[in-house]
Amino acid sequence: MKVGDATIFVVDDDYSIRRSLKRLFTSAGFNVETFSSADDFLSYRRRDVPGCIILDVRMPGVDGLELQRQLAEMGSELAIIFITAYADEEVEARALAAGARVFFAKPLDDEVLLRAVREALGTGKAEEL
Repeated sequence: MKVGDATIFVVDDDYSIRRSLKRLFTSAGFNVETFSSADDFLSYRRRDVPGCIILDVRMPGVDGLELQRQLAEMGSELAIIFITAYADEEVEARALAAGARVFFAKPLDDEVLLRAVREALGTGKAEEL
């Protein structure tokens, strides 16, 4: 898949995180859609496009783990990369066991996150990963 063919979906209740990640991924050539809640993402009509979800764990309403579960039930093939300001080994283990690609603690290193996204999408070269 080419970078421009993929959409990065950022689901985080923190506006500054959404804005920062949108800038990062846009500058790397990705299409980016941002959502302030899991419910907003679930109501989005184009969830079936190829891409990756950058998903916060703790959000009001439906949290990241529940969204991950619902997407799995729907048969979603979107790769999930979790981010959180509240690192918790049990939550990390649950997310990874349920199929998340990576689990990062905030603050994030931009280059590490970009490499993880490229790997999840198959757009990176082996030496970049």
